[in-house]
Amino acid sequence: MLSVEDLFSHLRRFPDVEAPNLFAVDAADRLILDEAADALAAAPDGAVAVIGDHYGALTLGAAVRFGANNIRVHQDPITGERALANNAETVGLAGRYRACELGEDLLAGARVVLMQLPRSLDELDEIADTIARYAAPDVVVYAGGRNKHITPAMNDVLRRSFANVRATLGRQKSRVLVADTPRPPAATSRFPVTEHLDELGLDVVAHGAVFAGPKLDIGTRFLLEFLPRMRDADTAVDLGCGTGILAVSLAKAQPAVSVTASDQSAAAVASAAATARANGVDDRVRALRDDAIASLPDASVDLILCNPPFHVGAAVHTGGAGKMFDAAGRVLRPGGELWTVYNSHLGYKAALKRAVGPTEVVGRSAKFTVTRSVRAL
Repeated sequence: MLSVEDLFSHLRRFPDVEAPNLFAVDAADRLILDEAADALAAAPDGAVAVIGDHYGALTLGAAVRFGANNIRVHQDPITGERALANNAETVGLAGRYRACELGEDLLAGARVVLMQLPRSLDELDEIADTIARYAAPDVVVYAGGRNKHITPAMNDVLRRSFANVRATLGRQKSRVLVADTPRPPAATSRFPVTEHLDELGLDVVAHGAVFAGPKLDIGTRFLLEFLPRMRDADTAVDLGCGTGILAVSLAKAQPAVSVTASDQSAAAVASAAATARANGVDDRVRALRDDAIASLPDASVDLILCNPPFHVGAAVHTGGAGKMFDAAGRVLRPGGELWTVYNSHLGYKAALKRAVGPTEVVGRSAKFTVTRSVRAL
């Protein structure tokens, strides 16, 4: 019989970035399962939901250790969703769970919710509201994370949706927040939120998990200054689209272009689609949840815009950006352009040249660099 430790030894992060300092299981996963042990042992089939499972440790751990079945799971990044699927197939547990969107299908009748705490308070707020809105009245939430990422504000956010919130004792630099007794929710959720950006003349729509929310982050603002210098395109991609500000701005600047706004985040893709609708360009902006545009054909795009992350989950790591540059090199047509903005200290120019082609610095601010890379003919 498979033990939890045997299970954990088999877990991989693939297709997410893998490196010696990046792990598929952490101490918070183990502590969440331990703190929820009694509740999981007593939960009937179909009463367990998992949110934010990084690579399957919570979902598959609950299945192996407590016999949980018909587990419902929501993971915002598609890489986490695919890693869980790969790991479940490897250990023969593919039939013990199903993936769901964040909403009623995920949470209706749920009595135990296991979750990794997100870094964003807005994401936590949207998740907590959704649990209180749809889960069983006696639901108990076990939300864990590394101590360095847990703040007192997280308790306050959870108390908006739950009457009782307490912190467990810490272990291995991790802790669990336990919440129960859902408060009556408002008639409608405040998410997604919409804000008008006067400087761009755009309405931006954002779910809680999206980087920068409905605001304009300074890297994107700098890249937008170069929009008039970008080539005219029939097809374009906003790679790592977030709320879709770059995609929508390009569509408004080039009336003939068709843009794919792509991100691995379910929240980002939903936000980008809503932003395109709010600005009347949804006929030319398509939102696509994908892992570094893997589903797009080779040599199929004229122009790519990219504001890449410099982290993988909570870890500072440039592997995600490298994966995006490689994808751009594959998907661009000969002569196609990749315009990238990044923190200047990261020095991505050489990596861009290797992945795409000749690369020039076209702008530099106190913090950011903008480059133009051209796919070799």
